[in-house]
Amino acid sequence: MFSFIHTHTMIIDEIIYGLCGLVSIITAFISLKGKKHLSGTFLFWGILGLLFMFGKVIVLNVPNGGAIIGGLLILLGVLTLTKQVKIADIPTAEKEEVEKNSQKVGNKIFIPAVLIGVVAMLLAQVKSFNISLGTNAAGKAIVFGFSTAQVVGAASIIALIFAVVLAKPTLKNTVNDTSKMLMQVGSSSLLPQLLGVLGAIFATAGIGKIIGQFASGIVPQGVPILGVIAYCLGMVIFTMIMGNAFAAFTVITIGVGVPFVIMQGGNPAVVGALGMTCGYCGTLLTPMAANFNIVPAAILETENKYTLIKTQAFMSVALIIVHIILMSIFAF
Repeated sequence: MFSFIHTHTMIIDEIIYGLCGLVSIITAFISLKGKKHLSGTFLFWGILGLLFMFGKVIVLNVPNGGAIIGGLLILLGVLTLTKQVKIADIPTAEKEEVEKNSQKVGNKIFIPAVLIGVVAMLLAQVKSFNISLGTNAAGKAIVFGFSTAQVVGAASIIALIFAVVLAKPTLKNTVNDTSKMLMQVGSSSLLPQLLGVLGAIFATAGIGKIIGQFASGIVPQGVPILGVIAYCLGMVIFTMIMGNAFAAFTVITIGVGVPFVIMQGGNPAVVGALGMTCGYCGTLLTPMAANFNIVPAAILETENKYTLIKTQAFMSVALIIVHIILMSIFAF
């Protein structure tokens, strides 16, 4: 029973990744239809689409498949670094048509966006029902649930269907607008995946211990307030570097939070909760958190791509101070 469900859930994952790859490949070919021949843009989205669709097949079935995938990722980086990934001149709906559709749909256009969050949250709660599928080789219970790809993929597909029913766009406009938005976001769309992997690599490599050794030479033992300041600022700074508070949490908590706050008498639940949310203050300050700060600026076509970061900076600093005060009061 477990084998059957496990196999089919893996197939669902591959279908969702395949859809992502299909969108990327369509974007690659559409980039060639503009006035300028954007070969770099075509290569970037074409390679990315192939990686989404056939990456697992290459790794499992091609000799040195992992090295091939790594080489293609480096090529994507080179294309981005040399500014070969651009936005094609794609024909979009006329201004009159856009205004007419805007008046027709109104604020209901926000419903699909809300649906993504609501559906994803509901699907993520399935594991809380503790539906057992059996036990693994180690005798540990296997609980039924959905993978991250399935949760986000299903939520996005449901929201897309609702948006199509609501707005009734033409297929041409849908394809063109989707490709244009993807090109506006550009390589930033890959940062969440890459930074998530980087966090796991850092944790495995023992970066947390190295940071702890560095902190021990600066922060004196037996002074909890200094440990709290070091932990909170460490979470903020490392989140700014990683672009992801989840990636920073394990590394900084192991290196600074445990020895300088928790082992000094801090309540682990309070320290962990406030440490995580303090990390998100760093998310407000970094372009590495592309999905929060750079992608919205690209979609809104702001004059400066750092506009959101500049706007959020004052509030972020204020929240960091508040986190330090709250942790000092409630953790001890």
